[in-house]
Amino acid sequence: MRGIQLKELVKEPDDLIISDIPDPVPAEDEYIVAIHATATNFFDLLQIAGKYQHQPKLPWIAGTEFAGMIEKIPSSGKSPKYRVGDKVFGARQGGYATKIAALEDQLRPMPKDWSFTDAAGLYVTVPTSYAGLVQRAGVKQGDWVLVHAAAGGVGLAAVQIAKAFGATVIATAGTQQKLDVARSFGADYVVNYRDKDWPDRVKKLTPKGRGVDIVYDPVGMVGPSMKCIAWNGRLLVIGFAGGELEKIATNRVLLKNVSVVGLHWGMYWQKEPETVPKVWEGIYQLIERGKYKGTTFTDREFSGLESVPEALKALGARNTWGKVVVKVPQPQNNKL
Repeated sequence: MRGIQLKELVKEPDDLIISDIPDPVPAEDEYIVAIHATATNFFDLLQIAGKYQHQPKLPWIAGTEFAGMIEKIPSSGKSPKYRVGDKVFGARQGGYATKIAALEDQLRPMPKDWSFTDAAGLYVTVPTSYAGLVQRAGVKQGDWVLVHAAAGGVGLAAVQIAKAFGATVIATAGTQQKLDVARSFGADYVVNYRDKDWPDRVKKLTPKGRGVDIVYDPVGMVGPSMKCIAWNGRLLVIGFAGGELEKIATNRVLLKNVSVVGLHWGMYWQKEPETVPKVWEGIYQLIERGKYKGTTFTDREFSGLESVPEALKALGARNTWGKVVVKVPQPQNNKL
């Protein structure tokens, strides 16, 4: 197979090398998936440079999210959930390759009529937004929800999920194009967070200027968001894409009766596994009802593993929206 295998850490995506490497040898409980699309993530950029909190032991194949077709089922003798030829998406180390070995619980069936490119970006961002808004913040009909970095992968997921539950969504982004993208995915109002008075503008949009009920923050904008959150508001801390860890003014938390709620979706498998299938069931229901669509970046196409470095650079430069996905053409003799 072909893949991007790191034998040493690199300084930048241009240093990544695509090479011929041995096919994965599956354990008896693993499937072999022929990858047709692979998604990029910010943590991929950190990982290839050795700056991520979870670093695999060298050598390792970069990439995490993917979509493709089952090429081989487990040899364990147990009745498999998937059959050869089934379309699946999933996540595990080694997504930047033409094949991958994966356990059954690392895979999900592709939604009906979805493309590989759209499905490749589902596994990480969508459950993060669903678990945050639904499980942690209890989003409901009539809520006003502020979504920061709304044109990003988790942001566009959050916009759609909040709308599906009957909320009014105010989306923030840093450029007009990204504001337009957020609106095209259902945001009711858009505000540029580069404007100094954006908290005041957000607050004025809400009924009687009371503020928003939920803040969805994957950036690190807790401080200024406290200025426009309502009494009994829920402030969801999703991540720190802005690069800095914040200190919260707890007097404001007290005075507004605010709940500050964290979300670490990656730990649910260990700490709360019973919630994982509930989240995925809810996501599939939204898709089946037409309330959720893929968020693949379409301004430019990335095709072939050779285009992974360019895709990662575009992601890192924040010149994209949604999920940046790379198509992975399969060798002619490997098509199912």
